[in-house]
Amino acid sequence: MPEEQLLKLRDEMNKKFTALGDNMVIQAATNAVKAEYVALGVNTDKIQNSYIMNTGIIMLLITLLSAASTIMVGFFAAKVAAGLARDLRRYLFTKVESFSNAEFDKFSTASLITRTTNDIMQIQMLVVIMMRMVFYAPIMGIGGVFRALAKSTSMSWIIALAVIVLLGLISVLFSIAMPKFMLMQKLIDRLNLVARENLSGIMVIRAFNNQKFEEDRFDSANTDITKIGLFVNRAMAVMFPSMMLIMNGVTLLIVWVGAHQIQNSSMQVGDMMAFMQYAIQIIFAFLMLSMLFIMIPRASVSAQRIAEVLETEPSIVDPENPKHFDENMAGTIEFRNVSFRYPGADEDALKNISFKVLPGQTTAIIGRTGSGKTTLINLILRFYDATSGEVLIDGVNVKDVTQHELRSKIGYVPQKSWLFSGTIKSNLKYGNENASDEEVMEAAEIAQAMEFINEKPKQFDSEIAQGGTNVSGGQKQRLSIARALVKKPEIYIFDESFSALDFKTEAALRKAIKTRLSSSTVLMVSQRVSTIAHADQIIVLEDGRIVGIGKHKELLEKCETYREIALSQLSKEELA
Repeated sequence: MPEEQLLKLRDEMNKKFTALGDNMVIQAATNAVKAEYVALGVNTDKIQNSYIMNTGIIMLLITLLSAASTIMVGFFAAKVAAGLARDLRRYLFTKVESFSNAEFDKFSTASLITRTTNDIMQIQMLVVIMMRMVFYAPIMGIGGVFRALAKSTSMSWIIALAVIVLLGLISVLFSIAMPKFMLMQKLIDRLNLVARENLSGIMVIRAFNNQKFEEDRFDSANTDITKIGLFVNRAMAVMFPSMMLIMNGVTLLIVWVGAHQIQNSSMQVGDMMAFMQYAIQIIFAFLMLSMLFIMIPRASVSAQRIAEVLETEPSIVDPENPKHFDENMAGTIEFRNVSFRYPGADEDALKNISFKVLPGQTTAIIGRTGSGKTTLINLILRFYDATSGEVLIDGVNVKDVTQHELRSKIGYVPQKSWLFSGTIKSNLKYGNENASDEEVMEAAEIAQAMEFINEKPKQFDSEIAQGGTNVSGGQKQRLSIARALVKKPEIYIFDESFSALDFKTEAALRKAIKTRLSSSTVLMVSQRVSTIAHADQIIVLEDGRIVGIGKHKELLEKCETYREIALSQLSKEELA
């Protein structure tokens, strides 16, 4: 070979050799150095075996540490997420407990149940995944980037391109999924509402043979949520194959570009394989983070729904400097020019109501359906606040005392009796946990409940199903009345509490109340004239106004509305 060509070839080889860096020099010198050690009598096999063993032990220890760390991360992630869910449920329930009827009109019961269960579960699942992935995946990704760049900066554009494509894919899916997740939670609310109505009203549904209609109604709600769920899951299902496609495309691109660089002697095969592994590691980090991006939209919607409840300020709150009731006026109720309008209503439900109830007096309220009887009771208990005027108890405006102090003075029997799961005794002691067995029995006697309680094998320890579904309507009402009597308050409010009782039981109950509660203030709402005829004072309501106040005979003579109601129920001879 000519000398000029030889020199040119040598220069090219030197350039290629130099471009490969120190690694090539080390690899080329390895055999020569090893031969020199052998010549000096050094046992190189022993050194190599010892190095392999030491390195293997270190790798094994790192693996065990990694496994232990993974277990600890899983443990703490589950513990923190479960604790967060527990606290959120407590905060949410406590907040709902402080709501007035106005807030319950805004949030349906089904929606509040969904927010307390399903929505919090979405956040709990997100927190678990975040704590396991949010640190691990970025460390893998960032570490992979640095290691890949250490191997070859000339192919860094491949990683940048892969990251841009991945971020674009995630952004598109995020924008598609977010509105659907919002709709999904609303549809879950609707499904819960339909299911709750069906289960609560199953007797009415069967009585009217409307099972097919209700099945179709449930199926419609179920189908709607299924369609949204399928759409979202199909959209999210695109993410994983797309990422695998990107990963395989990146691998192919690295091999293509790396092969040309190897051909040009600017890269070694080992460096290309290492770069490929680091690139795959980076994509896998994004693959793990994509699990977060799948869950974040739905959890974000759930968080907004929970925040909506937590940020709702109750319309009825305790005063900063509460007053206390005057003990010398125990049991006095007074309405002064009270008007009330429901939120969003066009006109007042109560208009300029004024009356006074004295201690030891039985006052009855009567009126046609929709005249405002229960609304008036709600103002006394401060379930709603009067729009104008004052509601006074013992000379103090109910807005100026704490709700706890107000309601501790009142024994309330609602229009719709409700019992809690437990025993008869636990239900009767609901208003006073410290009540003795004698006090419980006395209240049951006044409420005319002892007859059916004694018929039960376990008597006061007999089980009561949720809502009192295993007792009759009349028995449920009598137990509700007994529960209020056990409390021994200064004021008793009976809102249509005798409607399910027969006339004989009602008469005995009214007589017992008049005898045993003669020193207490009794406010009684009823549609029956016979129930209220012996009251000390009768208030007649019509269209939210008081059209008559007085005793039974006075109202028969002076109040047209009362006379019409009375004649619709009793004959002239019975009224005489």
